[in-house]
Amino acid sequence: MAADVFFIPFGASGKNGLAKGIKAILERAGLQKIVLDGEMVAVKTHLGEKGNTAFVKPIFVAMVVRAIKETGGKPFLTDTNTLYVGSRGNAISHLETAYIHGFLPYPVGAPVIIADGLRGSDGVEIEIDGKHFKVVEIAKHISEADSMVVITHFKGHDLTAFGGAIKNIGMGCSTRKGKLNMHSNVKPFVEEDRCTGCKLCTKWCPVDAIKIVNKKAIIDSDTCIGCAECIGACPEKAINIIWDAASNSAQEKMAEFASGVSKVLNNKFLFINFLTEITPACDCYPFSGAPIVPDIGILASRDPVAIDMASYDLVNNQPGLNREVLGDAVAIGADKFKAIYPHLDGLIQLRHAKALGLGSIEYNLIKMED
Repeated sequence: MAADVFFIPFGASGKNGLAKGIKAILERAGLQKIVLDGEMVAVKTHLGEKGNTAFVKPIFVAMVVRAIKETGGKPFLTDTNTLYVGSRGNAISHLETAYIHGFLPYPVGAPVIIADGLRGSDGVEIEIDGKHFKVVEIAKHISEADSMVVITHFKGHDLTAFGGAIKNIGMGCSTRKGKLNMHSNVKPFVEEDRCTGCKLCTKWCPVDAIKIVNKKAIIDSDTCIGCAECIGACPEKAINIIWDAASNSAQEKMAEFASGVSKVLNNKFLFINFLTEITPACDCYPFSGAPIVPDIGILASRDPVAIDMASYDLVNNQPGLNREVLGDAVAIGADKFKAIYPHLDGLIQLRHAKALGLGSIEYNLIKMED
């Protein structure tokens, strides 16, 4: 059965303003069905890596928080710590980064709680029936919430082709142990003829698995945890993986963790995707690339699979802005993500999520305008 996905194109909120538009789209998507009076509501978002500017801005998050409060819920902003070296690897630096980016209790209207604790180890095990896992570890404070509203910046991703709602709850609601499990098949190697020995990859490796020997990077596969940060960090594109196997496995595992989140929350969640500043790569890097298409709008749905599929289609139905990245895929209807990552099939995550019962690839796009 096709799932309903509600859509506000940018510029369509008219005289009522975007704040009322966001409240209206959340209500149409069923906010009142998942938020009961006095319940604690996790607002899962990406608080942004230091130096990145493409994440969903606090002013939009505040609008979602206000709508939850007006429905009777007690919201808190949340995210989990990262595997890689950066500004969000532990709760202290994560909170400092969130505050720098404007995610403060007064303007946003809710406190920030890092869901997997000080070092990313606070989690609960949830039994699932997956292809790769029978048990997944979900961040403790996600599991303790009564419901969850998931705010996602839809964009490209160098391991999964794109990052949407499935990635936000699958990877984004897991502990450090869970993230390690999802990356277990990602084992990078160095193409020596491309490597210049610049040492940038060594600065991004969280476990010191990379050494420079005779002016070439060498990765210790036994020490490597598969976080893949070195791949994106290398300016010469000298670090690679066996893309098909690594990406396919990671996407399926991510969907299985998402199913664990669905189970622990009894499917009491709602998704809102922001199709703005749609960059080629994820918000985990300390920079933001040029957008690949114009800003499109905001989607909301109870179905994480349908909202990601609709987001994917809407992006591809836009004219491309960045010919340097997209090449001939600047044409309307061309697959933008396949052009950026020709070696990846990002729809694997959606097909596997559907097989797990997380949602439907078929959707009804319902446009909301004044």
